[in-house]
Amino acid sequence: MGRLEGRVALITGATSGIGQATARLFGQEGAQVMIAARREDKGREVADSIANVAFVRCDVRLYDDCQHAVDETLRIFGQVDILFNNAGIVPVGTVLKTSLETWNDVLATNVSGTFHMSRVVLPYMIDRGKGVIVNCGSDWSVVGGQEAAAYCATKGAVALLTKAMALDHARQGIRINAIFPGDTYVERWNNKLKPEQTVNEYLSELGKGFPMGRVASVDEIARGVLFLASDDSSYMTGQLLVMDGGNTAGGVWAHYD
Repeated sequence: MGRLEGRVALITGATSGIGQATARLFGQEGAQVMIAARREDKGREVADSIANVAFVRCDVRLYDDCQHAVDETLRIFGQVDILFNNAGIVPVGTVLKTSLETWNDVLATNVSGTFHMSRVVLPYMIDRGKGVIVNCGSDWSVVGGQEAAAYCATKGAVALLTKAMALDHARQGIRINAIFPGDTYVERWNNKLKPEQTVNEYLSELGKGFPMGRVASVDEIARGVLFLASDDSSYMTGQLLVMDGGNTAGGVWAHYD
């Protein structure tokens, strides 16, 4: 029997990367999964490729979309046991290089999106007396990063939002934790390749800067999310699970070569 047998999970931003990998893993572990994302064509493609997975179009920046996503999950699967607030964007730039439009968009997606989905699903979980929420932060939730002012600000907010919600709802049977990935290879990284450079060459060069000598795979991070979503972490709430290859353990990662 899978670790999520008989449970229903709602995952935002699950058309690619960590979200998609988590949806597949949850399905393998017995869960029924609703993936919520903005890209309808890609969402339906992913849903069709995984057993016991459905898709609902949802822009987490919009509260009504989040309400609709939860309503559709309840309509199709009858319950919501797990929410993985994975949707997020990664803008680059210092404060001076970050436009007001970008600043507002990353706040709306990374912070308000997490708030919106949690606010919609929490009353249902409270009524049932159980539930799990996993938020997606970053290793830059706990340390700063250069050329990423808006991103660091929002992921730092996710860290303390996680802790605050965990304290508020611990006595209601709801566990709320966060996964904090370090650099993790996703398909959009292919746009960073130099001419004549292969993906493996790029990842090998990038990995030299980290203590473990490599970046993570989406499947590795998905296993961390599974741990937080399952009963394996039954006595954990308000915790921040950092999976970053040692990047924030101390010292300056640039010392590695």
